[in-house]
Amino acid sequence: MITAIDTSVLFDFLLGDPVHGQPSGSALREASAEGRLVACGPVWAETRAGIGAAALGDALDDLGIHFDPITRQSAELAGRLWAEYRARGGGRRDRIVADFLIGAHALEQADRLLTRDHGFYRDYFAELAVLAPAAAP
Repeated sequence: MITAIDTSVLFDFLLGDPVHGQPSGSALREASAEGRLVACGPVWAETRAGIGAAALGDALDDLGIHFDPITRQSAELAGRLWAEYRARGGGRRDRIVADFLIGAHALEQADRLLTRDHGFYRDYFAELAVLAPAAAP
């Protein structure tokens, strides 16, 4: 089982979010026990921006998360879906092409996506298995 990891889950855990940190950490551990954890370039870049260069490699290595480059097929799918989103008036929303790259990577190159943003990915990537951290008590 290959689980692609979304930035929201990494931020929750690595930055110690008081509400989502524990559920995201538990979900990461469970997914790791079931197989390989991967993060694509946009997730890696967003995480780097949020936690800094020195800590990034060690933090993701400690979590057992592997860098997984986006294939041409995944990039083309992301571009097509983002263009459709924009054509339907999506430019007013807070979605950028990176969100579509993350979803396409998970759909094409992994078995599922671990994210707290499950609604968006279920809407735009209906075939994608989405795993969401359990809600905090």
